[in-house]
Amino acid sequence: MEQKLGTKNDEPEENAAERKPVLQDEETGKAYLQHVSKEKEESHITHSFEWSYGKIPTFVTCNKAGTVEDALKRSSQFREIAEKTRQRQDKELVIVMGGKAIASHCPCSLIKKERLTIKDVKAVKKQKQHGSGSVHSHRKGPSGKLVKFHVLTKGGKNVVKILKNPSLYTVVQEVIVYAYKGEKVKQALRRDGRFQNTIFKKNCVLSHTSTEVNTEMSNLVDDLDGKTYKIILLNKSSPPESLPGSLDDTYVMQNESQGSDSVENQDPQQSPTDAVNGNAPMKKEKLNNTAPDEICEIPHSKKMQHHLSSQFKHLMEKKKTGISQLSCIQNLLRVEYGKSAQTCTDVKFMKELMNLSNYVCQVRINGTPTGSGFLLFDMFILTNAHVLKDIYNENRGQLDEKVTVHFSYESLQVSGAEMLVEEVAGFEYCQDVSGHMFDWALLRLKAQEKLSGSLLTQFGFLPQSGGIYIIGHPEGGVKKIDSCLIIPSDDRSQVLGKHCDNNHFQFISKRFFEDESEHRRVLTYESCFYSGSSGSPVFDKNCRVVAMHSGGYTFPSELGKVHNIIEYGYPLSFIMEHVIVQMVEKERFDVLKAYLACSYEYHKDMMDNIKKLVESRNIVAFKNAVNNSVMERDESLKSFFEFFCQKEEPVPMDIDCV
Repeated sequence: MEQKLGTKNDEPEENAAERKPVLQDEETGKAYLQHVSKEKEESHITHSFEWSYGKIPTFVTCNKAGTVEDALKRSSQFREIAEKTRQRQDKELVIVMGGKAIASHCPCSLIKKERLTIKDVKAVKKQKQHGSGSVHSHRKGPSGKLVKFHVLTKGGKNVVKILKNPSLYTVVQEVIVYAYKGEKVKQALRRDGRFQNTIFKKNCVLSHTSTEVNTEMSNLVDDLDGKTYKIILLNKSSPPESLPGSLDDTYVMQNESQGSDSVENQDPQQSPTDAVNGNAPMKKEKLNNTAPDEICEIPHSKKMQHHLSSQFKHLMEKKKTGISQLSCIQNLLRVEYGKSAQTCTDVKFMKELMNLSNYVCQVRINGTPTGSGFLLFDMFILTNAHVLKDIYNENRGQLDEKVTVHFSYESLQVSGAEMLVEEVAGFEYCQDVSGHMFDWALLRLKAQEKLSGSLLTQFGFLPQSGGIYIIGHPEGGVKKIDSCLIIPSDDRSQVLGKHCDNNHFQFISKRFFEDESEHRRVLTYESCFYSGSSGSPVFDKNCRVVAMHSGGYTFPSELGKVHNIIEYGYPLSFIMEHVIVQMVEKERFDVLKAYLACSYEYHKDMMDNIKKLVESRNIVAFKNAVNNSVMERDESLKSFFEFFCQKEEPVPMDIDCV
């Protein structure tokens, strides 16, 4: 569970950064001090990050080692928010980084380039203090490298509720757990403080979400960095006990004594909640790191040794007599395998993709990130219409708010100039006459100089399968790239089945995939690009722009948590057809001229497709435009419209006379 943040009396930033943060176990009520060594404080590298509690982000620079909470408290705005939340008592703050909840006592060095989002959730009632000891385990001057891994907020069968505060389910799907190399999984989870004691009392393990390989609580955390796990119940038996004198037992026992001392040294007038909020008197932390002087003999070890020796002798005799049978079994189980190369990427390809990323931008409304986009041709940006629909008056053709784009937002330190959007040249957010949904907006930039290059030169048609690459600004953050695999239309139900049980499958599949003709027109895939990434270009394995990332399918669970199932993008070929038709109907010949000035490989194919569309819907605007006086002054436009007036001669059939 997230610890409440904030102090009763805001301290100066210098004192707040130097003091040792006080945290509390919500279940036992025990308070403890988190140690920040002088050595780490001196070697701390200055870093900056953004945090937000709403739409407008705040910039913070951290130059001293401490916790995430310490770093946030450098901001007076955060301290004010934390104090208001503390006074309410029915709410508590949750720190979200990259869509995952991070504990307030995590080292601030874990904050990289991601923006921290502060959310409030319903608080749980504090249990009365009882017993001695704390479930949180802390080490003095932890050696080794920091690692972090992710744990789903919902456990497996028979151990679903693993968090002390069930309200976390409503805001995140995963939590970030930090640890130090050389520690055990159990130690890291206990230190985190948000997990129910049930997972330690039962025989639970971490199950990798992709490979489903289990990691026991007694395993080291060294290889868990960056991986995502689900806590599952291995069986109904009790968890295996640690050997007497082991690091795990010694470690927990030391912490229990520390936690007991911390609580006993509190002012009797002071509640555990005050300790969490930073109002406890500071006591010098005492840690007992001395190793046991004596090595105790393991109970029944002689009997165990005799049993193992007899088992080994029996195994060796059996091996000599049944070597051929054993070899047969080994050959049966031996499998030669290789990894699919669809998601592997050549360095040369990545270099080209990085160059093309320069044409991808972030779309902002009054300085607040709302979506992504890319330079289609000349000075025109293509993005999704739903990014701007709330501030664009389609009847007047005007924007009600200031819209800008940023092409170089690739790190928090980058402060390149924003470019102002002068007008919305084209806009479509509705179904066409065939019932197909269209969601695009064409924006003209106001700039002194013409931009060089564009992504229209990389235009391509939808591939049927293989890997794709999305470049954009998910969650309003810096520019990122996500590689994923195309989900063919016939496989979508199978993917859906992985995300929900049998009880929900029929209802959800009917809801999402009932219009098969519409869903066959979009490109589907599983991506981590959610909010803020609409309008991102989708590239195929040949660096061709084939679609525009636009949305995804979700469904709420019983606990109110939203599950992302499949994401989709609209084919760029269909969007370009409608862009050209709308420009002709609105007589935006200036936009058409800029489009025709950008040559690309599939221009002839696009012209043929547009002509078929015009003829099938009998769009007379193309024929009428031929007589417009503008055509006489521009050869490119004249040739363009003459193409649509040409009639194809029927090809005579060869008939053999008998």
